[in-house]
Amino acid sequence: MSLKDRITEDMKAAMRAKDSDRLGAIRLLLSAIKQREVDERITLDDAAIVAIVDKLIKQRKDSIAQFTQAARFDLVDKESAEVSVLQIYVPQRLSAEEIAIAVTALVTELGASGPADMGKVMGVAKQRFAGQADMGLLSTAIKNALNPKAAS
Repeated sequence: MSLKDRITEDMKAAMRAKDSDRLGAIRLLLSAIKQREVDERITLDDAAIVAIVDKLIKQRKDSIAQFTQAARFDLVDKESAEVSVLQIYVPQRLSAEEIAIAVTALVTELGASGPADMGKVMGVAKQRFAGQADMGLLSTAIKNALNPKAAS
């Protein structure tokens, strides 16, 4: 079963259970998927859907930070609930240690030697670790691997 089919089935289950919060988050996700498919006239694969889920989670986390600063805890709770629903559709992430080890191996493999090679390493890393690693952690690990003096 594809990820899109699983999301659709979960939407139907949320409808049957009358779980409006879960249903709203899933509909939001399906809407984002459909919008991209229509805009680009393509059918998205699981990797592209995971990228959309990642983007929506990042947006929710940014909103949570802003709502927390504004003391709007009712909205923080709503956004947090949406994040928990969306995270179901993201594969298991690599830990910070696993990312650091993989990045060190990648830097060696590419022969990168300094901060000037950041773009080259990041481009390959984004493709290799798409959906498996948080891009912020990945970027930090690459910076540390390319500039070990700054890490200490």
